[in-house]
Amino acid sequence: MSASTKKELGRQRILDAAREVFAEQGLEGASLRAIAARAGYTPAALYFHFDSREAIYAELLRASLADLTVAIAAAAQGPDAFRQGAMALFDFYAARPQELALGLYLGPGGPAPRGLGQGVDPELNALLLEALAPIRAAATVPEPDALVAEVFAQAVGLLVLSETRRLRLFGLPARGLMQRLLERMPC
Repeated sequence: MSASTKKELGRQRILDAAREVFAEQGLEGASLRAIAARAGYTPAALYFHFDSREAIYAELLRASLADLTVAIAAAAQGPDAFRQGAMALFDFYAARPQELALGLYLGPGGPAPRGLGQGVDPELNALLLEALAPIRAAATVPEPDALVAEVFAQAVGLLVLSETRRLRLFGLPARGLMQRLLERMPC
């Protein structure tokens, strides 16, 4: 096994462990010590691959947003590209609730304005906008950014309500509600 392959495997092992620790403890509660222990490394060994806990978190977000970009781009095709792209956004996070929590910086502390700092946040925000670009491009309304923001907010809201089981109160599935919302939207 080459040195670069070994390094990449070690890096992936750290990311896999970090994904689990962040899912359990959130960004604020996770520590490099916990990530290292889960990965089978010493905390000092993590610095060979990443500068900080935030750098690990950012790498996980980059990978998630890259996957989201591919999913939306593949779905946002044809005459109903707007709705298909919007449903791809919904379906992506419905299948990966931990990645939604990761992207929203949710953890045991609940929702709060968080980020990874001025050096990383603009890049990650740009990646999210890039992922949503096919939906925006398919919009035929005068204010496509507002419509995309509404789609994003509706999808995230329904997914959070579904994940917390609050939609049970209404006896309706989140995906069906998302479809109904999209049917009524001018796009």
